[in-house]
Amino acid sequence: MSLNYFSAERILSPQGQWLKQTVLAFDEEGQLVDIISSEDVDPVNVRFYSGALIPGFVNAHCHLELSHMKSLLPTGTGLIPFIKGVVTRREAQEEIIQDAIQMAESEMIQNGIQAVGDISNVTDTFVQKAKGNLRYHTFVEAFDFMQEHTSEETFEKALQVYDDLFLPKGHKKSITPHAPYSVSPGLLQKIASFNESHSSVSIHNQESWHEQALFLQKGGDLLPFFESFGLDFSHFEATERNSIHHIIDHFYHGGKVLFVHNTLSTKEDISAAEQWNEDIYWVSCPNANLYIENQLPKYDVFLESGAKLALGTDSLASNWQLSIFEEMKTIKKYQSSVPSLQLIEWGTRNGAEALGFEDELGSLEISKRPGLIHLDLMEHHNYEIQQDTLMTRLL
Repeated sequence: MSLNYFSAERILSPQGQWLKQTVLAFDEEGQLVDIISSEDVDPVNVRFYSGALIPGFVNAHCHLELSHMKSLLPTGTGLIPFIKGVVTRREAQEEIIQDAIQMAESEMIQNGIQAVGDISNVTDTFVQKAKGNLRYHTFVEAFDFMQEHTSEETFEKALQVYDDLFLPKGHKKSITPHAPYSVSPGLLQKIASFNESHSSVSIHNQESWHEQALFLQKGGDLLPFFESFGLDFSHFEATERNSIHHIIDHFYHGGKVLFVHNTLSTKEDISAAEQWNEDIYWVSCPNANLYIENQLPKYDVFLESGAKLALGTDSLASNWQLSIFEEMKTIKKYQSSVPSLQLIEWGTRNGAEALGFEDELGSLEISKRPGLIHLDLMEHHNYEIQQDTLMTRLL
């Protein structure tokens, strides 16, 4: 068996620490078959890099089907104008949509991404996903905008999309609620009853103060926005609690729950959610948060709570690129106290676990096919990510 040997000044251990004087042996299929002391390998056979080697990235939240909308929507408008822009401008010729999806996937591959948690409302991405270039967990999204009388019809439409997805080996799929403000208790219960108990779901959460205001005092701009589409919210009553409690109170899911964005989540919200479900991942998409709302979560609150974070890119409608490494750089730029090892864990191991792909991805462990990334981290920067740090995909 022909092996490819890789080493660097630092290699990320499965426990999230830097290893020295270590060599990784991969077979031709990209499987890690051995982890060896550098003393036991002829250096002539080893590709040695300055900096560090880490596993490939996992993009825990993306909307690949919106890739054709790159640069169509202005930045900094806030969530409601952004949603309106997506609704009114997402239509395009099929050829344009498919070309954009293919290019976006190629961009993710080039940027070292191995797997994607992808939101689907329609079947546009399914032809590309069937090729098996990346591993996908497809979250088929359902929402009835609190119109419980339509929840059966809404669920059936989501089920049609779900059934149309052919799963290559190793892929996953589930039906998922969109967000607290857009899913009635009845629809939440239908989704919970349908999904297998061990499946993951992905829920947009606390992305804007308008969402919080809707539940706290039936205020904010979401209500008039929905009513402008002819939706009746006369039955809706404020709960006087943050929006995440709508999910906690009405959604009974035994598997993993990915709360996405969490820009306004508090320590109390995190605690309440993790008492409700022990297997929660808080997915952050910092560049999309800046693109839409010009605001970031307070990451120290999540660190102090011991919460498990993962990273996503959101869509090219709400981001400048699809790169988990750029998401890490953004966090370091604005909240530099977050350690680089922590960011790498969020973008690798935690993302793989959140999507249920930890069997092969997320860490440099024997028998896995995790991919391999080189970061030109510098010893004089204590191997911390800098804004000019370069990333190269090796496997």
